[in-house]
Amino acid sequence: MKVTGFELRRIAMPLVSPFRTSFGVEHDRDVLLVRAVTEDGAEGWGECVAMAEPLYSSEYVDGAAEVIRRLLIPAVLSLPDADPYRAEVPFAKIKGHPMAKAAVLTALLDARLRTAGLPLASYLGGVRDRVPAGVSVGIMDSIPELMEAVEGYLAEGYLRIKLKIQPGWDVAPVRAVRERFGDIMLQVDANTAYTLADARHLAKLDPFDLLLIEQPLPEDDIRGHAELARQVRTPICLDESITSARAAADAIALGATSVVNIKPGRVGGYLEARRVHDVCAASGVPVWVGGMLETGIGRAANVALAALPGCVLPGDTSASDRYFRRDVTAPFVLADGHLAVPTGPGIGVDPDPDALAEVTTATEWISR
Repeated sequence: MKVTGFELRRIAMPLVSPFRTSFGVEHDRDVLLVRAVTEDGAEGWGECVAMAEPLYSSEYVDGAAEVIRRLLIPAVLSLPDADPYRAEVPFAKIKGHPMAKAAVLTALLDARLRTAGLPLASYLGGVRDRVPAGVSVGIMDSIPELMEAVEGYLAEGYLRIKLKIQPGWDVAPVRAVRERFGDIMLQVDANTAYTLADARHLAKLDPFDLLLIEQPLPEDDIRGHAELARQVRTPICLDESITSARAAADAIALGATSVVNIKPGRVGGYLEARRVHDVCAASGVPVWVGGMLETGIGRAANVALAALPGCVLPGDTSASDRYFRRDVTAPFVLADGHLAVPTGPGIGVDPDPDALAEVTTATEWISR
């Protein structure tokens, strides 16, 4: 597969409501899309999930665009065969920037699979035609506001509720949700907001029978997570700490995690995401697929990944209308608490030209 060029497209996607986590509030998404075009006229799409500012990780969308433009695209264009596995080799020489790499590799993988007529889910080893959907609920101004939001999501059919937490917003909202809604699938996500000194406080969440506490400590504190796991009953799930299959294997071996959240952008793409899945499956560790407020392009690929056999917990694969009034693809719609796995070739969805044009802020074509 020979690639003739890439389009970098920036789009501005307003959120239906502000999304607040322990590291900030998002009102809209500044999204970078990557389109690869081959000599045969095939094209593939990838979505960069970096945020506008380096708050979730060190990557941010302007920096990712520069890395893609200056380093990753030239590396691909120099290859005699732009197979995504082959592209991983020169990409490995460039330190870091997994979200930028994931966007380019996904575009290449999509183009390759579209040419072959093979769906991404089948290629990765998916075994389901639909996946259970959870929803992530941001930090609210009040518990009554939280109750209203959770009630609405449960009424829509979401099978699992995830509450964002931070110091000062943790035990009380969890207690309120559990008491109000009973035996629902419930978990929390701290996005690194605590330290090991908070272990006794985090243990106060144990009585609420949560599925897991996601990433309570800083991403580089693997030993701290292992110690925390010995001090609380609730399973510890790692997110930001899992940057590769090797990182997952180390965290599991050290007892720092008993559940893993896989975010393809965080680990450098869907090929590495499948390796993370396989490492966890070999160790008997359940996994689920996280989200980064993706458009339908990124959501389609995430849903395909969630069809793998080791993804036994509902992921953050929400319907399109959880975040956007109008998506750039045909919307993903919740049905009986599940999303359908795309069956078309590649990621299985195509951008809507009119919707895409409406939100595009800039485009750039890069070729040899």
